[in-house]
Amino acid sequence: MRKFLAILLSLYIFNAQAQQRYELNTGWLCNNIKEVKVDGAQISKAGFVLDNWMQATVPGTVLTTLLNNKKVPDPFYGMNTEKIPDIYKTGNDYYTYWFVKDFDEKAVGNEQVWLQFRGINYKAEIFLNGKKVNAATHEGMHLRARFNITKYLSSTGKNRLAVIVYPPDVVGNPNGGQGGDGTIARNLTTQYTAGWDWIQPIRDRNTGIWDKVTIEKTQGVNILNPHVVTLVPGKRIPNAKQQPATIKVSVEVENPTMKAISGILQYQMAGKTVSKSVTVPANKQFEITFADLAIENPRLWWPNGYGKQDLYPLNIKFLSANRVLDQENLTVGIRQIDNIWNEHTQSMGAYVNGQKIFIKGGNWIISDAMLRFSDARYDAEVRYHKDMNLNLIRIWGGAILERPEFYNACDKYGLLVFQDFWFSGDCNGRWVDPLKKDDQWTRRKYPDNHLLVLTAIEDQVKMIRNHASLAFWCGGNEITPPDDILNPIKNDILPRLDGTRKFFDFSNSDEMSYNTIGGNGDGPYNIQDPKSFWAVKTYPYNSEVGSVGVGDYESLARFIPNENMIAPESDGKVDSVWNYHKYIPYGKHIEPYGKVEDAKDFAMKAQLVNYDQYRALMEGFSNKMWDWYTGSIIWKTQNPWTALRGQMYDYYLDPNACLYGLRKGSEPLHIMMNPLDSMVTVVNNGLVDRHNLMVQAKVYDMDGKDYFYSQVFNSIGASSVRRFFPMNEFLKKLDKKDGVFVSLKLLNEKQEVLSDNVYWLADKDGGYKGLQHIKQAKLEATATQKGKGKVEVLLSNPSGNPVAFFNRIALVDTESGKRILPSFYDDNYVTVLPGERKTITVEYTHATDNLAVEVYGWNVEKQTIGIR
Repeated sequence: MRKFLAILLSLYIFNAQAQQRYELNTGWLCNNIKEVKVDGAQISKAGFVLDNWMQATVPGTVLTTLLNNKKVPDPFYGMNTEKIPDIYKTGNDYYTYWFVKDFDEKAVGNEQVWLQFRGINYKAEIFLNGKKVNAATHEGMHLRARFNITKYLSSTGKNRLAVIVYPPDVVGNPNGGQGGDGTIARNLTTQYTAGWDWIQPIRDRNTGIWDKVTIEKTQGVNILNPHVVTLVPGKRIPNAKQQPATIKVSVEVENPTMKAISGILQYQMAGKTVSKSVTVPANKQFEITFADLAIENPRLWWPNGYGKQDLYPLNIKFLSANRVLDQENLTVGIRQIDNIWNEHTQSMGAYVNGQKIFIKGGNWIISDAMLRFSDARYDAEVRYHKDMNLNLIRIWGGAILERPEFYNACDKYGLLVFQDFWFSGDCNGRWVDPLKKDDQWTRRKYPDNHLLVLTAIEDQVKMIRNHASLAFWCGGNEITPPDDILNPIKNDILPRLDGTRKFFDFSNSDEMSYNTIGGNGDGPYNIQDPKSFWAVKTYPYNSEVGSVGVGDYESLARFIPNENMIAPESDGKVDSVWNYHKYIPYGKHIEPYGKVEDAKDFAMKAQLVNYDQYRALMEGFSNKMWDWYTGSIIWKTQNPWTALRGQMYDYYLDPNACLYGLRKGSEPLHIMMNPLDSMVTVVNNGLVDRHNLMVQAKVYDMDGKDYFYSQVFNSIGASSVRRFFPMNEFLKKLDKKDGVFVSLKLLNEKQEVLSDNVYWLADKDGGYKGLQHIKQAKLEATATQKGKGKVEVLLSNPSGNPVAFFNRIALVDTESGKRILPSFYDDNYVTVLPGERKTITVEYTHATDNLAVEVYGWNVEKQTIGIR
């Protein structure tokens, strides 16, 4: 027995050691090239002295390192970016740095050690223990690099890695254009770093070892680039017994040794094992395909709002002589994504597991303009998109293919991903632009190295193709790549490496959304009359449509100096810092709420406009679901910098009213009122019919008196829109000189509220004089801890009160008075009717005991409540 246990223990230890992977993410040092007088061979030797070298941030950029060492001011605050030298003026050497890392590692017996870079911008030479590792210069931001460093390791186990990182060859003039003068696009790098209409230039152009550096140890055989395809034929229903699904798996296997290695390659999933006998010749790498696996009654993955996001672990191993030589672990969502052209709308329809999905999406730039990524931030940002009741995120082409950790979050929360490649019409020649250095014919050929682009696309497709959330590929933002890039992507790379996802030539192509209107095929982007979203037919699958996004006063105070806290004027006059942070004018849309007193008053009134804009946007599109539209994608839902436009939450992860207006308008089952004819309408995005629904409508005046209108029982079919009754005549009979509130509720047979919606209607003159003079409501509030990371807030408005209008709830730290960020609210900017109560659930991840809840509203005094 002891011998048997010893064998088991030895196998466990070997399995644990068979694949070792760890990050080199601490202890880096760096120095500018001008300060270093020797080459990489010398620097990477253990005896080279690193005195006076600076602590480096890896993963990170040069600018991140400089900021963390307090060598530059925070470029996200005020106009600090102007205080940081721009590479266009300094020359590339100013941001060219050596990065050095000492680490312990050795190879024993048949062990192989691999050095992996998941992203370097832009060029690099790599040295280890006095030897050059890369025979050819590494080039390209969007490309991984992997090196077998076994022969370079020190016999003592003490190693020194030295990497010199050069900025992009052509950094571009940040002259105020979209992508500056456009020449940044000559490189395979991020175009936004030369500036855009939502960001100031990033001074180092994101130069650095910007993504993870990893050491991996294998036992002779290396498993690479697994590929998992899931086939789910037929039309499926969530939470039902399922017909089988088919799993298709292939993987690349590499043997870097001088001898052939034989063994069993296998994978395990859902309690089943699929195996194949394999011999890998010496110094060879090739792809192996497994036999198909049928999964009985699979737990399917669905987009947000349509079902659960079930995920399966999948483990791939190479075994030889009862030893695990290498293994890879994946997480797989079983789903099938198809696209069927909708002849009625003249746009593409998205189908998941046989069910048509009405796309409610948001455009995403990048998580952080300086590439300071983290799993926690990715999780929070994607969760906010889930909380908005969206089901898709589009990754804009002027940035990156997002990191695998981003897709992990999308897998978890059910956000389909529409992934652009690295081209944008602004830089790549779609339009005449006097700010661009080169003419359109020249820009059309960007980037300079087409072969490098194709190599990078192959690599990045392999990196993210197994994620259930990844739904669509796109050639570029508002433009296709050059033909000798487009055609290989379309006809070779994607069919060969994926073959399961729709590829759109560019983001607003006719194959996605047929353009019968003219113009660019997307937009508009400015503030609009909310009625226009209901009245004006736009592009049938709009890849970019959006509006404003100024945060509240506390959000503004994080990056606008006190002396610049000056409210914008309706005629367009705006403070220099607001303008620097890309403020979009609210124009006269604030005026109906009364004369603006100061920046705090402006920010509060802006939230009313924010809420109304985004609720109306998604309600208007949903009202014409499958008639005018198959979907819409908002431009945009977030900013990677402290910009003042197009955001549902600020850079610091503090949500504004845009998020909750959009959340309301995007509810899977939603009651709403058409502002054109006051038709009470219900939208059902779900996949099952809903019966025994009570549709209820009431009106409240500014004193809180209610006027009951109607309630009816009815049903609504799956994935449909149903109109119930108009309220026009009733509203006309009311005295609207001060405006009124319309309360709509959708209840089930248990009288549980499934959806509620409160509109504030203007007076006869189009203003909100009633809101300006509404009496204060003494809102009662309590907060109760409901477990780790969860607080329940109860808001009560006693009978006889006026409506307690537009209340912001915020979780705060009692010591600092600052908000806990991120925090997730199941509703916010809520209105509580007289005699009613509302419960708001707040979830948070910040570990602290000093918590309280802050509540304030339009006509509710600010109060801070202790948590019981």
